[in-house]
Amino acid sequence: MRIGMLADVYKPHVSGITNYIELNKKWLEDKGHDVFVFTFGDETYQDEEGNVIRSPGLPLLDTGYYLGFRYSSEAIRLLRMMDVVHVHHPFLSGSLSLRYCRPRGIPIIFTNHTRYDLYARAYLPVLGELVGDSALEAYLPVFCRSVDMVISPSNGMRDVLRKLGVTVEIKVIPNGVDLTAFRQPIIAADRSDLGFDAHNVVFIYVGRLGPEKNLPFLIRCFAGVVQAFPQARLLLVGDGPERKSLQETVERNGIAPYVCFAGMVPYEKVCRFLKMADVFATASVTEVHPLSVIEAMAAGLPVLGIHSPGISDSVIDGVSGFLVGEEDMAAYAAKMARLISEKEERLRMGKRAQQESERFSIDYTGEKMLEVYQSAIKGKAQKRRSLSVRFRRLLDRIRS
Repeated sequence: MRIGMLADVYKPHVSGITNYIELNKKWLEDKGHDVFVFTFGDETYQDEEGNVIRSPGLPLLDTGYYLGFRYSSEAIRLLRMMDVVHVHHPFLSGSLSLRYCRPRGIPIIFTNHTRYDLYARAYLPVLGELVGDSALEAYLPVFCRSVDMVISPSNGMRDVLRKLGVTVEIKVIPNGVDLTAFRQPIIAADRSDLGFDAHNVVFIYVGRLGPEKNLPFLIRCFAGVVQAFPQARLLLVGDGPERKSLQETVERNGIAPYVCFAGMVPYEKVCRFLKMADVFATASVTEVHPLSVIEAMAAGLPVLGIHSPGISDSVIDGVSGFLVGEEDMAAYAAKMARLISEKEERLRMGKRAQQESERFSIDYTGEKMLEVYQSAIKGKAQKRRSLSVRFRRLLDRIRS
């Protein structure tokens, strides 16, 4: 099977969607399928993997995104040879899939990975309500009716799409996680390298340091708790546009000795940092299906988070971690204190979290996605019999 993954941005940009595409591409290729990534960016960038097709675009400041409204001739030629395409961003990539694939009868699968309404409020606060209430409600339902299948990584995200007016069938398939590294003994990172010792209770966050992650909330809660529990430590793994501001917040709160900014860590070493920590902490409410949370669970960490789509679909409150209401700082700090003081409960939750993580294994979710691809291809077979579609496909093969 020839599968096209369409994304507005790919490597070297780091994100949950990038990780998803990379992981699923490798899994599908190991199963014998040919997978191509169609994206925008620097065409001279040297990818470590094959079949990444970049079309030119205008860089959007330092975001890692490139603005492009058409694919290159090479990309178009290859795209039209796909058996199925999987769209991971609905706007640029989504519109291009309709332009290039729909007339050829190529089935289009769309996974909605992102809370675009909340991202807009984080990055464009003046336009946030407009994007959330007007543009999305105008665009997403129409786009979803135009594709062959809509995928949601969680029940919570499915409910969000329904509220935005999407009425077509939505299939829930979690974003798979490669648990191979977590199913074998892991050598934990050395605590002393980070200034921690065996007596510290380490809360770890792994991810982008961006405004959508609500990290000032996490830091303020930690600042209150560490006064009563000086053995607590906060480790932030990752980088992003908010790093300097967050460091200044830490300094202002007088907690710099208790907080460590580790910066970017090679992906293959993340499991060692997780194994070294005691609790995974996040305050984000924009997650759809949080890869970092599931990996933390696989490493045996309980999760402290906020009730929201994605997080609530991954963590069972009181079983594999604690969840509190949005912006409830008192409750968040109280649960943080409880995880510090009650070691046995912390360990019990960590063990259950590890068990729960198995339902997100790439081996399970990958098979489910393959079934969707095969069903979509079969469903399109009848439509491809039309003379116009067959003629276009024949021309594409001749030109290739």
